[in-house]
Amino acid sequence: MWLLILVALGLVYLFRWNQRRLILSNLLDKYVLITGCDSGFGNLAAKQLDKRGMHVLAACLTQKGAENLKETSSRLQTVILDVTDSQSVNAATAWVTSIVGNKGLWGVVNNAGISVPTAPNEWMTKEEFCKILNVNLLGVIDVTLKMLPLIRKARGRVVNVASIAGRLTICGGGYCISKYGVESFSDSLRREMKPFGVKICIIEPGFFATHVTDAKCMKESINKLWARVPEEIRRSYGQQYFEEYCKMIDMHLSMSSKKLSLVSDAMEHALTAVHPKTRYSAGWDAKLLYIPLSYFPTVITDFLIVSLFPKLLKIA
Repeated sequence: MWLLILVALGLVYLFRWNQRRLILSNLLDKYVLITGCDSGFGNLAAKQLDKRGMHVLAACLTQKGAENLKETSSRLQTVILDVTDSQSVNAATAWVTSIVGNKGLWGVVNNAGISVPTAPNEWMTKEEFCKILNVNLLGVIDVTLKMLPLIRKARGRVVNVASIAGRLTICGGGYCISKYGVESFSDSLRREMKPFGVKICIIEPGFFATHVTDAKCMKESINKLWARVPEEIRRSYGQQYFEEYCKMIDMHLSMSSKKLSLVSDAMEHALTAVHPKTRYSAGWDAKLLYIPLSYFPTVITDFLIVSLFPKLLKIA
């Protein structure tokens, strides 16, 4: 009995593995828009897809970010895009439309995102929640909705970068909320777009060192928040809590993977495979810790997360 089950599972695995290996044959004719190409995942994905011969439309927040992509081929074109500004999104949509014409847009990769400010919820204001939500969630929605007619025309792909924080809340502030929102938006869109032949993929990275200034920016943000909170809150939490919280952030950043290609490879597969996955987990911490942990009963998940930070629990 067990042998039959193992054989059946093995055959299913081999079938799915073979399906994932099938790559589209007409990649040279396809156009792809990637947001957040100034650095990190988006920058690397733009270069990878350019090498594959695809027409990459790289959206950068700054002119400096666009100039960093000059080393690529003439197929790659850049545009300045602020995903929080609807006028900027409208202008980028018009620019993309003028380039792709009747071909339509094969793919859009919603990669642009920020993680700062992040801190305990009580230390933050509504405006600080909105800062992250405007980029990570509302920006994704705005870009997707504006590009969707072009995507439908090509029967293409939408690739949204969520996070393991979209499955398991690991910190306060707007970051996890925004990534949960990306997951929900992607799920509803996937069902709506299925009749049109459009595929929606979600990428759920673990912890990655996406920029050399990540640690510095995170620590500066936390210091500013702590210095600004009312005296009553500082007394309630105490200086020792603040110091331990900073150490916890340092620990997570030091453990972050520097192999950004794990995420850009997932983006590439989602755009080039005949049968892309619905979800891609990137990083061993995502595969072996955070995503499995998200399936545990809440009482167990809470216990395990809190047990990782016993000093904070003891102080609180």
